[in-house]
Amino acid sequence: MYQLYYSPSTASMAPHILLEELQQPFELVLTDTATASHKTAEYLKLNPNGLIPTLVDGDLVLFETAAICLHLCDQHAEKGFMPAVGTAQRGEAYKWLFWLSATLQSSLILYFYPERWVTAAQSAAEIKAQAQAKVLSLLEQLEQQMASHCGHWFLGDEFSLLDIYAMMLCRWTRNFSGKKARDFPFIALWLQRMLARPAVQKVYARENIQPPLV
Repeated sequence: MYQLYYSPSTASMAPHILLEELQQPFELVLTDTATASHKTAEYLKLNPNGLIPTLVDGDLVLFETAAICLHLCDQHAEKGFMPAVGTAQRGEAYKWLFWLSATLQSSLILYFYPERWVTAAQSAAEIKAQAQAKVLSLLEQLEQQMASHCGHWFLGDEFSLLDIYAMMLCRWTRNFSGKKARDFPFIALWLQRMLARPAVQKVYARENIQPPLV
């Protein structure tokens, strides 16, 4: 059985939703960032970065959200949450998954934790403002992707890992001052479809997610 070390409303949300969508048995291990549980010596033996999430699959220990999600998709390829290996569609999915994790997510991390890179309060505020502007420009790109096809989901007609990962990141903009992900027309429609999925609703209930939901 999989073990997912998680903290509510963090980067563990994507693999949590994915496990529910895959309908696989798993154990949730609360590692609450609010109480610094992710910095304990015991947890650091699993994940030396002291970050959430971590997945334990037998003797295999994985960290990095995208890696965990790809592993789960590959372990249950018959579920079709990623296109088949070797296809152009798989390459397209890789492109967007790494754009989400390396570009959009990293910009969001810069927005939430500017003090990791500076010491002066004014500089931190400037970095935060610049990061928010960058995120909004990336959301414009995401909006264009959603508008580029007639399908209901990120890649078109087929629901995929990309939908789960992107929804998690869009949720992180819910308290932005000014424009948020839910304010983009095509993103907004897609987010409502995501919130209607039973797996998403189950995870939101389990993690006690309060409005605004996205």
